[in-house]
Amino acid sequence: MTVELEVDIQRASAAPDQPDDESFRRWAGLALRSKPGHELTIRLVDEAESRTLNNDYRGKDYPTNVLSFPSDIPPELNIPLLGDLVICVPVVLREAAEQDKKPEDHWAHMVIHGCLHLTGYDHIEDKEAEEMEDLERQILAELGIPDPYIAPDE
Repeated sequence: MTVELEVDIQRASAAPDQPDDESFRRWAGLALRSKPGHELTIRLVDEAESRTLNNDYRGKDYPTNVLSFPSDIPPELNIPLLGDLVICVPVVLREAAEQDKKPEDHWAHMVIHGCLHLTGYDHIEDKEAEEMEDLERQILAELGIPDPYIAPDE
């Protein structure tokens, strides 16, 4: 079951093989079904923008698959903006190939992973990582996508 969710998709990358808008909305809707009526932006970028943002906000000087920027609007304002996801198209496609995953499966995982970050999940501590990964597995299973944390040949 997906929820009504306003998803603004910004395509700042001309790289090929990007999923369609409806796929992004479906994946985000599954991950955010506890947040009906909310809004987020998904920005698809190339490596240069991802690297800059990863360096500026995380101090890591390389492009990464997905960055999550939760909204910092005070709750009392009651504005339904969850935040932004920035997904690096070339990194996601490269990881899918390196990990022998279907690109669409890896895209779904990155959107769901990023959306969970927007709702407060994290994976810094082992217990938090276990909880977040379990939820990711459950959501992906609803889509018929295998456990992303197990190598395909295992």
